[in-house]
Amino acid sequence: MKTDALKKRLDRNRPMTTITIRMPEDVIEDLKRIAPLLGFSGYQPLARAYIGQGLRADLERLEGDTVSALIASLKRHGVSDEILQEALGEVTQK
Repeated sequence: MKTDALKKRLDRNRPMTTITIRMPEDVIEDLKRIAPLLGFSGYQPLARAYIGQGLRADLERLEGDTVSALIASLKRHGVSDEILQEALGEVTQK
């Protein structure tokens, strides 16, 4: 994830929207029970945290797969490992 996007995600005051989601009652009760034990003010912030964790993991996996596929394609087209390493170094320094 790019640095600017990460900074926006860490902003506590970013805009929110209301959604409605149907969940089993026992799941909500479990969220309510463990939220304070994990330091959350309620079950909704805990649910948001769980969704965010899963989303970040999937984004990393999918974006990582794209980068790996791009590198493999560039190698097939004759781009040397040296040039690929140099380019990756430039990108990760930002």
